[in-house]
Amino acid sequence: MPEKKVRILVSGDESVSHLLGEMLLPAGYDLLLTRNGEEALTKSKTAFPQLILLVSPLTQTDVAELIKKFKLGIVTRSVPVILVSSPEEADVRIKAFDAGVDDFLTRPVDKLELMVRLNSLLKVKAYNDHLSTYKNEIEAEVGRRTESLKQDIEKVKVASLDTIYRLSRAAEYKDEDTGAHVQRMSHYSTAIARKMGMSEELVECLLYASPMHDIGKIGIPDAILKKPGKLDDAEFAIMKTHTVIGASILKDGTADFMKMAEGITISHHEKWNGTGYPNGIKGTDIPLEGRIVAMADVFDALTSERPYKKPFPPEKAFAIISEGKGTHFDPDVVDAFFDIKEELLGNLGFWNFLSEPAAEGQKQEEKLFP
Repeated sequence: MPEKKVRILVSGDESVSHLLGEMLLPAGYDLLLTRNGEEALTKSKTAFPQLILLVSPLTQTDVAELIKKFKLGIVTRSVPVILVSSPEEADVRIKAFDAGVDDFLTRPVDKLELMVRLNSLLKVKAYNDHLSTYKNEIEAEVGRRTESLKQDIEKVKVASLDTIYRLSRAAEYKDEDTGAHVQRMSHYSTAIARKMGMSEELVECLLYASPMHDIGKIGIPDAILKKPGKLDDAEFAIMKTHTVIGASILKDGTADFMKMAEGITISHHEKWNGTGYPNGIKGTDIPLEGRIVAMADVFDALTSERPYKKPFPPEKAFAIISEGKGTHFDPDVVDAFFDIKEELLGNLGFWNFLSEPAAEGQKQEEKLFP
């Protein structure tokens, strides 16, 4: 007798079904008798049988179609189905075989043969159920560990970005005491890059790389960085070396975002028409990320308060950017920038300085692009 009662659904010829019941009940099986295929299908959805015995003929039921329905059912797809039929019903057996029946018994049913077939199929089902449960448990565990790994990776990314911001501020504090600048312009850069159709992988690299664009300023003397007026030629020549210093600091990085950062530091002061520095390259010879950061950097400089200037109002900043299209800035980058103008004004929301616009007569933009 099984340790736990096994439920068997029996459907079909009533006389044979009752005979099967007389064989199985004393053996400790739990029987569910149904009169036809439709009733068997309905009850199987809530009774959860562990084995199905179909006795041919079934009233108003196509045996093969009934078997197909059992094999497609969510509850019964893994439940073994045995067809009990007479020797003359060869065509019924063939159709049942094609439909996916698991075994056959011939009428009149021999009790010993019945018990052997049941035990064999129930063992196979138990093994398959175990494999299915184990598979589900493995998949669930893999899912949990994958999610945990994703969360750990995200934490590392957040910590890395925070570290980058903090280290980048070292140069910013020496220069303009505007630590938030690196965060603002990095988000401007990624917004522009995304609009231009860069992959999310590259956009993420840009988010990490762009804050380091001015890291080389840490090697520039304070007297030049903090000079309130315009730099003379000698001072400006020294100032321009911050691009080379930055690239040297970041040289030979192994991470993709470090390699991108090296390219940005050396190229973000190049101009579309070739009049920039340090190498005077132009057009698409300038890395795309360098062209993007160049404009994001200028835009933030225009709209931010610095020791030597008041912030320009947004429309003034947009006008200056527009004037630089095709000369200072890549036209495609400018177009993408203006396409997200409302996003910059609304979602990014760094406009709490608008109450004190710069005077039109001031030449404050002279030191915006050192």
